[in-house]
Parts: sequence; structure tokens; C-alpha cells
Amino acid sequence: METLGTFKDVETATRAVDGLIKAGFTEEKITSLTSAPYPDGVLVKTSQRTWFRWVSVCGGIFGACAGFLLAAGTAYMYPVQTGDKPIIAFYPTGIITYELTMLFAILGAIVGMFLEMKLPPRKKERPYDPAIADGFIGISVSVPAGDRSSRAESIMKEAGALRTTSEETL
Repeated sequence: METLGTFKDVETATRAVDGLIKAGFTEEKITSLTSAPYPDGVLVKTSQRTWFRWVSVCGGIFGACAGFLLAAGTAYMYPVQTGDKPIIAFYPTGIITYELTMLFAILGAIVGMFLEMKLPPRKKERPYDPAIADGFIGISVSVPAGDRSSRAESIMKEAGALRTTSEETL
């Protein structure tokens, strides 16, 4: 079950996060939803690792290999002898390799972006308040159903939540 509290400003949201942590909720279960980017640690400290860079780098490496094999492989399979020049020319092969490296690095960055945003969603929708898009701050905590859920709601209300919502997630 997820409990979402909507807050007017950063101070009240920070009070709610501190209250949740003091009550025994782990920081891994607490997330913030904002329309403005806040640095890590202002509301909730996240130490999650990201795959974004590695997906982009792997895409670039794959593109470099594909570009080299395309240019050099084509020249090797269909040799055109022109004087004493090499069959696999350096500059044309380098240009094709560079272009495909950039293409696949960009595609890798797009795939990494979708992975970071968790799109498409793999599980049921999380609770959301449309006021978050208007500048309010949402603090969400994942708790087992029952007493801990009502405790999280009461902590958020004490900290100054405008409203709280609880929804069952898969």
C-alpha cells in the first residue's frame, strides 16, 4: 500500500520525511514527487544506482562495432583495387564508424531515459495528486496495509499535509 501526502512547501515536506524516518520508516520506501527538480537530499536521499550511462555507452560501443563491420566488411567482401591504395580505406571507414557510434549512443540514451522513468509502467499506477503539477510537493511512502499505513497518514497530517491518499499497489 502506498500513502501519498501533498504539501504546500519544502519545509513541511521535509518535516514529514523527518517524522516518517523517526517513526521507523526506511528511506528506501519514501519518495518525493515534485514538478520542480530538487537536488538529491533536499527532500529524500536516494542512493539508487542508474543504468542510464551504461546503456548509452553500450549503445555507442555496439554502434562503433556495427559501423566498422559495415564499412570494412563491405570493402573486404567487394574489393575494388585502385592503384596501390588499401582495400579498406581509413577515412571512409572512420566516418561510417563515427556516424553509427553516435546514432546508437543516442538510441541508447533514449532507451536509458525510458528505463529511468520506468516507462511503460510494469505495475499498477501509483497514487498521484494533480496539485503536484501546480507546484505542490508529494511525499509517498510504501508500507504494508494496516496500522503502519494509518501511522504514515497521521505523521503526514501532523507535519502539515494538505491532503493524504492511500492506494493499494501490486
